[in-house]
Amino acid sequence: MHFFYIDEAGCNLRDLTNPESPIFTLGGVIVKDKGWNKTHGEFEKIVKAYFGGTIPDNFELHSHELLSPNGDGLFAGHDRARRNKLAIDLLTLLQTRGHQIFLHAVDKNQLNAYDVAPIRNKDHVELKTPYLLCYDNGITTIEWFVKARLGSTARGMVIIDEKDGLKTEIETLTKHRRFHPTKTKRVKWISEFSYPIDSEKNPMVQLSDLVCFASKKYLGIEAGYHDNYPKAAKDFFRELYLIIDERLIKKGIVPEEGRYAADFNNFMRQITPKPRNGWKQRVY
Repeated sequence: MHFFYIDEAGCNLRDLTNPESPIFTLGGVIVKDKGWNKTHGEFEKIVKAYFGGTIPDNFELHSHELLSPNGDGLFAGHDRARRNKLAIDLLTLLQTRGHQIFLHAVDKNQLNAYDVAPIRNKDHVELKTPYLLCYDNGITTIEWFVKARLGSTARGMVIIDEKDGLKTEIETLTKHRRFHPTKTKRVKWISEFSYPIDSEKNPMVQLSDLVCFASKKYLGIEAGYHDNYPKAAKDFFRELYLIIDERLIKKGIVPEEGRYAADFNNFMRQITPKPRNGWKQRVY
């Protein structure tokens, strides 16, 4: 069994014009059932070392607090270099443990401007709502990955961090994908969809939050939305994204197949932000 953790960053529900969040990201960490306990233990070691040997009561990693300019929450007033190192150490853990990542992103300005009227056969998803659009495409990506890369006996479990304001829509979309009127389009390789029992005790949800937050920031930098960021910040978020990029199971979308698929695939490619050519060596 492989667990696929879903979190998001930059979500303003159906608002596509919020200047503070021009990029939306959804995705997370992929973990084999046998690898969960080891990664949990290593996660706690890293956090414990950061806090001097004792993890604070009720600790939960929130990336917007860890990586805000001056630190917020439990990280308020902490030295920026130490906080940056914690973020790098946590993402490096994904490398050392061999965990992979899936990620979908939307440029909200591109989405807002796109005429979706010609797109057919996607009535089950709100094409102008980033979370629902990426969640639907994420299911397609997970199905493809389990089937094509993990083998005929493998199955996936999707674990979703609850999203206030869209819970009913997420459940309706999930039901549609499981019980699609066309039998051949029903999910076959995802055995279950679930919510985490307690994200405070689940480092995979917290790591997924970090993946989404760091990706949102760097894709925004590359799209020209954060030109006012200092060079050090741009270089730092690139360092995080380099780790994420190396672990991605798919760069870009998994194209849909069948009648009317071309219009939808072109739409997704148009609204999906990507780093520009030469981003790994760019001098900011």
